[in-house]
Amino acid sequence: MDTPIKDSNGTILNDGDSVQLIKDLKVKGTSDTLKRGTTIKNIRLTGNSEEVECRVEKIKGLVLKTCFLKKIST
Repeated sequence: MDTPIKDSNGTILNDGDSVQLIKDLKVKGTSDTLKRGTTIKNIRLTGNSEEVECRVEKIKGLVLKTCFLKKIST
């Protein structure tokens, strides 16, 4: 990966980071909605600089766009 993957604030994301949603998101294929402020731990970077893979509650293999995420400083 040549370009670093960045969140909505321009902070560089790495594998295993924790992020927080900045907007309510409907999950395609389910009736679930991820609420703003939901913390997502242990993200995995993909080959696409605008997407990360994660697991939320019962939803495995979820892909989220980085423009809806904010890195949580540890």
